[in-house]
Amino acid sequence: MNRLDGETSPYLRQHRDNPVDWYAWGPAAFEAARVTDRPILLSVGYSACHWCHVMAHECFEDAEVAAVMNELFVNVKVDREERPDVDAIYMDAVQAMTGRGGWPMTVFMTSTGEPFYGGTYFPRDPFLGLLRGVDDVWRNRRGDLEQNIAALRQSLDRTSRIEPVPDLPGEQELATAFTELSKQFDPENGGFGPAPKFPNAMNLDLLLRGYAISKSPVAAQMITTTLDAMAAGGIYDHIGGGFARYSTDERWLVPHFEKMLYDQALIARVYIRAWQLFGHERWLRVAEETIGYVLTTLRHSSGGFFSAEDADSLGSDGHTHEGAFYVWTPAEIRDVLGPDSAAAAIGWWEVTDEGNFEGATILARLAHRDDLIRPPAMDEARHRLFTARATRQRPGLDDKVLAEWNGLMLATLAEAAAATQRADWLAAAIANGEFLLESLRGSDGRWHRSWQADGGARHDALSADHAALIDGFTRLAEASGQARWIEAACGLADALLDRFWDVDRGGLFTVAEDGEQLVARQKDILDNATPSANSLAANALIRLAALSGEARYANLADQILLLLGGVVGQAPGAFGHLLAAADMRRAGITEIVVVGPRPDLVAAVQRTYLPNAVLAWGEPYDSPLWTGRTDGLAYVCEHYTCQAPVDTVEGLTSLLT
Repeated sequence: MNRLDGETSPYLRQHRDNPVDWYAWGPAAFEAARVTDRPILLSVGYSACHWCHVMAHECFEDAEVAAVMNELFVNVKVDREERPDVDAIYMDAVQAMTGRGGWPMTVFMTSTGEPFYGGTYFPRDPFLGLLRGVDDVWRNRRGDLEQNIAALRQSLDRTSRIEPVPDLPGEQELATAFTELSKQFDPENGGFGPAPKFPNAMNLDLLLRGYAISKSPVAAQMITTTLDAMAAGGIYDHIGGGFARYSTDERWLVPHFEKMLYDQALIARVYIRAWQLFGHERWLRVAEETIGYVLTTLRHSSGGFFSAEDADSLGSDGHTHEGAFYVWTPAEIRDVLGPDSAAAAIGWWEVTDEGNFEGATILARLAHRDDLIRPPAMDEARHRLFTARATRQRPGLDDKVLAEWNGLMLATLAEAAAATQRADWLAAAIANGEFLLESLRGSDGRWHRSWQADGGARHDALSADHAALIDGFTRLAEASGQARWIEAACGLADALLDRFWDVDRGGLFTVAEDGEQLVARQKDILDNATPSANSLAANALIRLAALSGEARYANLADQILLLLGGVVGQAPGAFGHLLAAADMRRAGITEIVVVGPRPDLVAAVQRTYLPNAVLAWGEPYDSPLWTGRTDGLAYVCEHYTCQAPVDTVEGLTSLLT
């Protein structure tokens, strides 16, 4: 075993038996590099990553490769999910050098953390050649490396140099984003751009906002085609619910099979909102099955949500394969269902003898995506296939509980519980909130990013952790009517703004001012697989300001929008969540207060798609929303100026529409 044996990260533990003399990220590694005058070889990945496993098998488990690594380098392993701050810096460097990024990521750098070369996946023999080549340059042409280092410095801190603009992004930027999404839209298969296809949940959510106002048929087509195609494709788990991270093809058929918590949170949220807006029951079913997957498979008994399930699992041949847990042959289905029921199931899920993935079939309904409502017989077949599949070896579980991703899932679960009036989902959301308060917050009141049952809480929380938790707690307050979640959200907001705020240009740094100082201090600004810290904060602070009456939150959210207003137009598809905040500021927030025990009025609000509204009900808290209110009435307000209160569902619905 190497130095990773004492780590709690499942990804680092996967490498603890490598012959490579791995270090975890920390001072010991940098000191070893300084003392021995060797470069650091940084390897970054995550536990559910298929190509990380491939490179591990080909390189890090190979004795010859390990011997060369140990002789020439100080080798450091990082779990990108535990340390996205580290990952982001060196991913920027790799993208600057190669024009592309991804995981596994390999970066060579100095003992002070300055990168000078890097890439992503390397097969064994090219990797061996690279190791020797880098060593030669390090020993004999170090001046050349200094030129690389100097050139890369500009790319590492560019986000900290963005200057604010004088005007908030608004209708023009929203219109530009709509135009760009329309150009990128695939009218045949849904989604945006060519393969590989990612769900792009935040841009879909932005389209929902636009459609709610404009009723644009173009927006409706983009939303409907994409949501139906994704639900019909193999990216969706038709037996167990939930979505894989992305599809390798343009039709959503063949995924990389890892299932990430953040995808379930962001995608289920879109299906719930689309169901509220369009009324299609098929979309509600997808959301129900996705949330059900999280609650049954990714949930710790104390309420926290685990990070991911692996892409790879043990196949029937005794070897590990990508997707082995999920694929079926006709014979396997007949064994479970019998010949009569099997024939219908084989036809329903488009199973063939030749298969669509390495001789087996990823279940899908791409040829029949206009017919996604399962008849009772197919529901029964799904249940029996689910029971049979449970006897297979399940993909590996990454049992980290990450604050940021739990905040995303908490927001979705609370919103979904309110929209559907499901008490079991609300109970699960409250349990998650209580777990986060108990396990991710230290005795000093500071938050941590990561928790595991056998290691407790680790790593300082980053700005994205704080921002996601603010939104999660705020939406839990709206779903439950419990005032304590507003108090928790305000505490997080104060910590976020006090410790991460850039007083010179505005916006949030990734790492707190008293956190670990890396080779660059960056700002997380792009909405990629997850919303950026700055867009999360802008949305959460605007909504929390409306509920709490704390004007500072809204003012600083505006400063985030001003900071990024000049770059949104360069790539509007990378700012979908930020543009949602811009839309809230453009439209203004509607504040709704229901006073006293009026569950009928509360439910009328919660069931309705209201992207630019907040709801206060249940336990009063310190806010102007509660001043001078009368029991039994509902108030609809803007900037705390209210219309005449109403006491009927019909009257409230009329005010809201």
